[in-house]
Amino acid sequence: MKLNKTFFAIAAALPLFSVSTMAATADVNERVFGSIFADYYLPDGDKTQTIAWDYMDRGMGYGVELGYYLNETWALRAEFAKLQLESLLDGSDVKGNRIGIDALYHLPTMESFYVLGGLKRMDAAQSTTALNLGVGYKHFFNQNVALFAEANRYQGIDESYGDAGIKLGMSYLFGSASAKAAPTAAPTPAPAPKPAAVVAQPAPVLDSDGDGVPNSADRCADTAATHKVDSSGCTIYEETMAAVGDIDIEVRFPFDSAAVPASQRADVENLGAFMQRFPESTVMIEGHASNTGNPAYNMKLSERRANAVAEMLKTEFNIAASRITAIGYGVTRPRVEGNTPAAHAANQRIEAKVTAKIKQPVLR
Repeated sequence: MKLNKTFFAIAAALPLFSVSTMAATADVNERVFGSIFADYYLPDGDKTQTIAWDYMDRGMGYGVELGYYLNETWALRAEFAKLQLESLLDGSDVKGNRIGIDALYHLPTMESFYVLGGLKRMDAAQSTTALNLGVGYKHFFNQNVALFAEANRYQGIDESYGDAGIKLGMSYLFGSASAKAAPTAAPTPAPAPKPAAVVAQPAPVLDSDGDGVPNSADRCADTAATHKVDSSGCTIYEETMAAVGDIDIEVRFPFDSAAVPASQRADVENLGAFMQRFPESTVMIEGHASNTGNPAYNMKLSERRANAVAEMLKTEFNIAASRITAIGYGVTRPRVEGNTPAAHAANQRIEAKVTAKIKQPVLR
């Protein structure tokens, strides 16, 4: 394939389009532009000698562009061009279209010059796809109007050829350039204030736990913030008597007996151990009987059985008599109504109602 040298000659001569290297510049950031152009197209040398390409020779064209400046460096554009070339075989016209997109990169050190690359669909004699690379120069007359010149190399992808082209056109930037705010003068610094006279400040009073008592007098560190404290910083407590609960004491007495058998002592021993552990606790021992026999007799029997448990707490666990109350209820408070064996078994019982002193902090 012959390489058309005209392209390189055009690229080398491109700076001659510049009136001055100090061309006018415009604020192009985020602006839409449209262009019209004339195109001088130079096909690859092989195309001028091949019937498949109609022996096409160089010719003219024209077209339009629509683009957008992403910023002052990068821009994108779409192109449509009409080509009117000449056949060397019989001098007839070889017409076609070119459509595609380009990305433009403006050189930071020379804002008027740019390089570009893109993808084109060519429809002249044959339909092919080509990649193009090029260089260009743009001169702005004001913020909206610019003249540009451009040289491109078109390299076929699906067909092997290398064409060249020169474009000369005019661009118009739509909209107005964004106004740049003038720099604001720095304000005159205010005169430095005169140093105030240093006044001695008293040392801060430390209260680490925040209870209102300074550390120097606080004997109870880390008191809870919700607790009321005394002058020493210690929590103030109040004591109240509260029922701990009812405890069933499983004691099976022999018939018509109030003596606690050795085999029935476990629950009474547990109660005694509890009252030893909590010396502020008190207990009421209640004796209950089943509804069999004489009620008056059952009342006395329930009293004797309650007293037997109370006496065991006094003698074997040294529980003070003032902490124990024993009372018999006979059949007056049955747990289960009825005259069945199950009801009799449930009602013949000893209950212990334990009350203990509870110590609680006084809250703020």
